[in-house]
Amino acid sequence: MIIIAFSNKTSKFIPRIFCGQIKHVAPIIVNANKMILHQFIRRNKIEKLEIKMRDISVLGQYGWRFIFVPGNAKLGIKYSQIFTCVQLSKQMLGIKDWRIQTPYALYKKLKNLNYYYFWVIMTSDF
Repeated sequence: MIIIAFSNKTSKFIPRIFCGQIKHVAPIIVNANKMILHQFIRRNKIEKLEIKMRDISVLGQYGWRFIFVPGNAKLGIKYSQIFTCVQLSKQMLGIKDWRIQTPYALYKKLKNLNYYYFWVIMTSDF
């Protein structure tokens, strides 16, 4: 299973201007006994962080939203060809739609595909 995490906060300048309501996206790969968050930092720099369910609830308190996507992550991801956090998530999901360039567009696409989405603490909608 893959969990896609969305945030409306960022410290980077360009996403504040171009990304709209949602500023960052991070895929979480769920294996049998652990979850690994793939944090995009810059090209060729992707941090893999092992997290627990408690960490997801903490992220939820800071305004992150999560969408559960059934299935497994795609294999053979070329990290050298990834320039944005959205491209990382699209490659892990196997989405090849060129029109999805911002985190909000990815959020709307997954929401329209009727995947199960939730947020840990109820906040106002994006």
